[in-house]
Amino acid sequence: EGNVLGIKGSDGKVICPPLEYDPVTADGLSEFVPLATTGVVTNWCWVKEPRPKHPLQKSFAWAQIQIDGADTTMLHALDVSDESAVTAGMKVKIRWADTRVGRITDIACFEPA
Repeated sequence: EGNVLGIKGSDGKVICPPLEYDPVTADGLSEFVPLATTGVVTNWCWVKEPRPKHPLQKSFAWAQIQIDGADTTMLHALDVSDESAVTAGMKVKIRWADTRVGRITDIACFEPA
């Protein structure tokens, strides 16, 4: 449906992608939090020659992305024209997969916002 959810941990931080168990207490988590479909790159590395099972079959960046409204980052592919187009702090948005089933793979990749 094009929605992103995080989950509230015992310390009040919003974790995205959501975890089943709290990383601090190991208690079950259940308080989902709606999040934006945009975020910020916090760190990245360039993939010049992708491997067959990578999400993109052209050069791309693996990026740590903090979704707006979350306190944690997630690792995902970032589709940009070349290495010089990536910077820590850049705004990005989700590019949804053509077919979605309610999993992390519904996010095809991220792209500049």
